[in-house]
Amino acid sequence: MALRSTIHKAALSIADMDRGHYSDHDLTIALHPSETEERMMVRLLAFALHADEGLAFGRGLSTDDDPDLWLRDDTGAIVHWIDVGWPDERRIRRACGRADRVSVLAYGGNKTDVWWAQNASALARNANLDVAAVPREASAALGALAKRSMRLSVSIQDGRIWFGDESGGVDFELQRLKPAA
Repeated sequence: MALRSTIHKAALSIADMDRGHYSDHDLTIALHPSETEERMMVRLLAFALHADEGLAFGRGLSTDDDPDLWLRDDTGAIVHWIDVGWPDERRIRRACGRADRVSVLAYGGNKTDVWWAQNASALARNANLDVAAVPREASAALGALAKRSMRLSVSIQDGRIWFGDESGGVDFELQRLKPAA
């Protein structure tokens, strides 16, 4: 029998002073059986960093043609493709051809370092690609915040991110590996 996704609910309040974006979102997040809570929370962070009225979660890890998150315009064209983790270089190149903008939010410390060392030169050619990494301690702290029902706040100012709930949170900056041109 196949394992089913675990459903999580998040009330996410975003105050992004850098973009001038302030919003509240009631989100339903499916935790795939092969996904860690840390990765799920990094997906929530990615949502907060790129929050937009039309931003939506993809169909999940088992779907190769969908990103973790995406923003589409009224015609269905992909405006922004967002992946979390360490996607294959060919997947990123295809995404750069399909979307106006592509973002990758890597996490996990040493695994990110190895992934970036293997892919940096090939990915440098994609002008519409932005790659950032969540520090290892921060992604672990995000994973510790995971619950089936969450009330989360995210504040972003001058590149600093505070992500947390009523019991506490984590304060960090992303490491910019490759900014979009």
